[in-house]
Amino acid sequence: MQNRYGKLASWVYDLDKPVGHSFGDQEFYRARLSQCASGPVLEPAVGNGRLFIPLIEAGFQMEGFDASAEMLGYCREECRKRGLSAPLTQQSFESYVSTTRFSAIIIPAGSFQLITSTASATAVLRRFHDHLAPGGRLILDLDPIGGFLDSPESVRSWTTDEGDLLTLTARRVETDYIAQTTLSHLRYEHWRDGVLAATELDLFKLRWWGVHEFELALRAAGFTDVSACGGYQHGRAPDRNDQIITFEARRPA
Repeated sequence: MQNRYGKLASWVYDLDKPVGHSFGDQEFYRARLSQCASGPVLEPAVGNGRLFIPLIEAGFQMEGFDASAEMLGYCREECRKRGLSAPLTQQSFESYVSTTRFSAIIIPAGSFQLITSTASATAVLRRFHDHLAPGGRLILDLDPIGGFLDSPESVRSWTTDEGDLLTLTARRVETDYIAQTTLSHLRYEHWRDGVLAATELDLFKLRWWGVHEFELALRAAGFTDVSACGGYQHGRAPDRNDQIITFEARRPA
């Protein structure tokens, strides 16, 4: 199953998480990247550039890719507005190729969990290992299991500057405790003057990881110096109340 951000999903994402919006991750990633060797930084699943663009403005040499043409459109347009230039390509986690060797690869906001096949996830970790320069770092966020198993249904809405209404109804329809995945139906609707103008249904699948399980996966992919922290507090071990867990690992020099 391919998770894909279509036209309405990308519009909602850009309204809900505009460029520059931070969950604490913008400050955290800027600080961690300042500890890396100088060189290009890759952000897979770059989305609308929420974190990507502030990092460019902070002086980092960024490259990005995303599987969604619509999301890349928002990122490119925001770069254009700000007079910024950075390589952006439409590629997927599983098929990404580049001749560049990066000083760091970052995957914030749990985007790695869009890869729901264990075999694919481990192959992607090996691919990212190989795309790092010796001594380069992989830094990524994972949502703990609690975030997957909270309220099975939610409804949210946004009003655009033009007065249109966008709604998102999310319903979890499947939880596979063996595969460690959830499947949700995400129904996006665009309303104008009380009339439904467009709708999309996204079959949205995610995978959760245990902390020690993911540490083992990183080591199996060839990484060393693997560590995890909670709540964007570098050096503090994750605890049961954390809503985000960040892993950092290094390709041996």
